[in-house]
Amino acid sequence: MLMKPRPRLFYGWWIVTAGFANQFIAQALVHRSFAAYVALLRDEFGWSYAQLAGAYSLQQVENGMLGPVQGWLIDRFGPRASMRTGIVLFGVGFLLFSRVNSLATFYAAFLLIAIGSSLTGVLPYTVAIVNWFNRYRGRAISAMQMGGAIGGLMIAPVAFSLATFGWRHTAFASGVLVIAIGLPLTQLVRRRPEDFGLEVDGDEAPTTEDGAGVEVPDDGFTFREALVAPAFWLVSLGHASAVLIVSVVNVHLVLFLTNDLGYTLAFGAAVQTVLTAAQIAGIAMGGVVGDKWDRRWIAIGCMAFHTTALLLLAYSSQPPAIFAFAVMHGAAWGLRGPMMQAIRADYFGRRAFGTIMGASSILVMIGTISGPLVAGYLADRTGDFRLGFMILAIVSGIGSIFFMLARRPSHGVRIDAPPVHV
Repeated sequence: MLMKPRPRLFYGWWIVTAGFANQFIAQALVHRSFAAYVALLRDEFGWSYAQLAGAYSLQQVENGMLGPVQGWLIDRFGPRASMRTGIVLFGVGFLLFSRVNSLATFYAAFLLIAIGSSLTGVLPYTVAIVNWFNRYRGRAISAMQMGGAIGGLMIAPVAFSLATFGWRHTAFASGVLVIAIGLPLTQLVRRRPEDFGLEVDGDEAPTTEDGAGVEVPDDGFTFREALVAPAFWLVSLGHASAVLIVSVVNVHLVLFLTNDLGYTLAFGAAVQTVLTAAQIAGIAMGGVVGDKWDRRWIAIGCMAFHTTALLLLAYSSQPPAIFAFAVMHGAAWGLRGPMMQAIRADYFGRRAFGTIMGASSILVMIGTISGPLVAGYLADRTGDFRLGFMILAIVSGIGSIFFMLARRPSHGVRIDAPPVHV
């Protein structure tokens, strides 16, 4: 009997490629370009910084609150349905954004963009990748997130479009691009390799001596089992401690450099470029070392770099120290980011990974929102960001203890789980 030849490239890498492209688009058109839109909107409508920053906070709240429901839906119906819905909302949100004429319509449009980018973003692609990879999980997640980091370098072309064609035409074109490119990308996504006669990592399917397929138990924790495991809460709290620094840098770095230290916007852009380049290098390195070494200790080391970098920024105003901060923080961010999802997958398995990852987003949201708010409040009270940066660096450093305590839960393959037929 002729055997069907196995493809040279494992299909899971096509899913990774789609995730790379998706993250590239989202970061280039929305997350890294938001500040440029804010400046133009303020000039045209006269809205305050607080009113404009409300859209950022709205996005973070939406991400946290939508996560648990989205994760459950992905586990039940697969990631592709979530992605298709998200792409449409993402694109329509941009089209609506191009017609904004009031603060209410701005919030409505940005809410659609936020919901759409979440439904078709990191969570569904990560769930799909976790289902397709085990030994190469760190590399696969890192490769997917590399798209977002490289997308951050596209701020210059977007800024050129904003200056040349205006923000309304740029937003409209962005909506068309999102739908035209995003919908075909979702067609590449498949739920699990077993559904197509394949195995995780492209391994050979297990068989009996007579060549018949065997039944493999569905591995991992249920959502309820994960909730009572201390590791679920410890990893989530450690993640929240890390994004305290990531979020405050994303929101306040350029303002700190220009207003508090007196540097030019060009210098701020140069620092951001170095930070992004270091993030890309960190992601590339994480894809290799994360599959070889203990990811928990890698995360602990990255937390030390995050803390040291922010303290360096707070207490030194010289360019060499500022660029050293950018390298340290960017590399730690890039290296640690993919580890967060890989650790959860290692600890809890594939069984209910979407629900588990989505539920943890509520705790992570607290760190994402509180970092910029605390730093901003203290800056208003003291006149600069130094005290806020110092406090957040110390709190984040203490948060590394959560990763130290977050040991893998003792839970073998469930013997009472329904079998998967291969």
